[in-house]
Amino acid sequence: MQYNYKYRLEPPNGICQELLRHVDICRQLYNHCLFKLNESDDIPARYKLQGQLPGLKSWWDDLRDVHSKVLQMVVKRVYDNLSTLKAQKENGRAVGMLKWKRPRDYRSLTYNQTGFKLKNTSGRPTLWLSKLGEIPIHLHRDIPENATIKQITVKQEPTGNWFATFAVDIGEETPEKPDIPEKCVGIDVGIVKYAHDTDGHAVESLDLRDERERLEREQRKLSRKQHGSNNYEKQRRQVAKCHVNIRRKRRDFLHKLSNYYAREYDLVAVEDLNIAGMMQFDSNSRNRAAAAWGTFLRMLNYKCEREGTHYVAVDPRNTTKECASCGVKTDKPLWVREHSCPSCEFEADRDANAAWNILARGLKKVGVVHSDSMPVETALPTDTVVSAKRVIETGSPLCNAQSA
Repeated sequence: MQYNYKYRLEPPNGICQELLRHVDICRQLYNHCLFKLNESDDIPARYKLQGQLPGLKSWWDDLRDVHSKVLQMVVKRVYDNLSTLKAQKENGRAVGMLKWKRPRDYRSLTYNQTGFKLKNTSGRPTLWLSKLGEIPIHLHRDIPENATIKQITVKQEPTGNWFATFAVDIGEETPEKPDIPEKCVGIDVGIVKYAHDTDGHAVESLDLRDERERLEREQRKLSRKQHGSNNYEKQRRQVAKCHVNIRRKRRDFLHKLSNYYAREYDLVAVEDLNIAGMMQFDSNSRNRAAAAWGTFLRMLNYKCEREGTHYVAVDPRNTTKECASCGVKTDKPLWVREHSCPSCEFEADRDANAAWNILARGLKKVGVVHSDSMPVETALPTDTVVSAKRVIETGSPLCNAQSA
């Protein structure tokens, strides 16, 4: 099993400038490879273009200052981007061509297999990188002893801070999923209530109004600065810090919520949403983007795989309209938050009814037989509204302190 561990770096000024120079050399090599591919009739194999790197060093002196594996990963990056375009084209999307990278578009470099080492110099952990030296690193969590570091990506964020992302191979096999899942849950995602499940839990959306107001204030200040001046650059970093603050809080919330469902249940059923298509609707697109449903579903997918939990994505059509008790469709506008079936008189919260339909479709998809009289005879549990601030990841220090 492979995991990513992200740590903050504190490079001295000298190493920081050298890092920026190495990143810019990699950017120029990326553009050079793209130029070579554009002028050729047929796209050569990646290893053929990669084999030309030693010849480039004979007249391109700057390439000698960068570790060889880093240069090879630049070529791989070009071909990975080409593969992504090809996959999108096969899916029917209109795609163009790869563009040359500007300095602000290329911010990272990758060490693969070799050229890096974690050290502990005088009690302080440092990351040694070939052709760069030792960089102090904040190891806020330990890497497992049996883990093998396969790759390290060093990146500068728009705030100016440097981070290292470790691709780690734990060496453990993925746990087997149960043939007959016992604890099953269906989840309906929304905006006002971020997640409504079949156990009667309604998790509120994360309240980031104060953070967004601060971001808007800082953006107004930035608009009054002269573009390119020192004050403009200082204010630009303030705006970037606001963006990072919002992104970190949102991802922390999504990590904890997805981790809870992946660990507590044997089967998790969700809607297979077309996020890109939903963003093209005329109204409420900002709230849909802020909800980050796609990120939540991706997190939930890989965490269910890690925990040995069934992850089932079902067709989202008519999950809100269909009655969870009898299956009769009832049209209702978005502002109607209660489901009342005119056929069987079953009443429930709109999102709870959708969650039951999602679970029923998920069980049917994996071939699990479930009672036909699920919501009415068994009675839906009373909805419990959970504040987003109270979503605590299982095994976290705060959770252990509360249980003690």
